[in-house]
Amino acid sequence: MDHAFPCGNLALDFVGTLRARRNPVPLEKLTSPGSLAAWYREAGVVAGSAISCTSGDVPKAISVREAIYTLVFARLNELPYDEHAAAIVNAAARVPAAVPQLLPRGHRIDATAEQALSTVARDAIAILGGSDAELLKECGRPECTQVYLDRSRGGRREWCAMETCGNKMKARAYRARKKDQTRPVATRP
Repeated sequence: MDHAFPCGNLALDFVGTLRARRNPVPLEKLTSPGSLAAWYREAGVVAGSAISCTSGDVPKAISVREAIYTLVFARLNELPYDEHAAAIVNAAARVPAAVPQLLPRGHRIDATAEQALSTVARDAIAILGGSDAELLKECGRPECTQVYLDRSRGGRREWCAMETCGNKMKARAYRARKKDQTRPVATRP
């Protein structure tokens, strides 16, 4: 797999295709038609069939991704929605979504690049326009900007994924505690 899916949510994992947004040089994962098609396949937007993306599909996808992030950021920070960002997401969602097909054994999901993007946009609308919006959180690791839905008991989840950010933060805290324990204690004369 070329892409990571720490959130288990289509739209939020799509937002995470631009990693470390606050870094001077964020890491862009949607760099070509092939990487976009791979994301759609790996995310399960299409399954059992090919998807063909063109060089024109990449900037459209990035535009929708950034519009979703703008709306999520506004929600997280209790800011008004950006009307332009909402218009971009709504326009993408107007296209028919990916089409699932039941097969004798399993299923297949067919989609054009526009239909795949519509599926992502519709998921974002479902989150931002529904009760799940209250569950949005940003990862507590300063270098990470991944947004996720906190469905944990008590709403105390701190990281997008324990396997990555959670382990890094716990290791950092452990090293800090060990460093404090090894400092000499000043004594009074």
